[in-house]
Amino acid sequence: MHRRSFLTLTAGALALPFAARAALEYTPGLTTQRLAAGETLFLDFRASWCSTCAAQQRVLTELKQENPAYEQNITFIDVDWDIHGKGELSRMLNIPRRSTLVVLKGEKELGRLVAQTGKAEIKALMDTALGAATS
Repeated sequence: MHRRSFLTLTAGALALPFAARAALEYTPGLTTQRLAAGETLFLDFRASWCSTCAAQQRVLTELKQENPAYEQNITFIDVDWDIHGKGELSRMLNIPRRSTLVVLKGEKELGRLVAQTGKAEIKALMDTALGAATS
């Protein structure tokens, strides 16, 4: 093995534990399955073309980088509004629009934000999820 290849592979392997875990893409039945397993879910109803969703995503990414406990304890699920906006999950949770963030644990909704992009508000929702996940 060449030295350069070895160094590249080693650096990649060392960075793996620190890499951000990607959010799961929603598919029908995923939330039911994950809730039944006892997980705390953070649902992000978003659209690729939505500027409010993009602002929320920047804040979520920043908060996850500041506190790795979020991704270690919370299951983040992206729900594509263009595909699932009128689907069963959106109807069941009464989701009014894209750019809606919802925290679920068991059979309860613990919090929700609609079209909010403020760091403090999103952090409070993530802290609610973290508290539920670690209690």
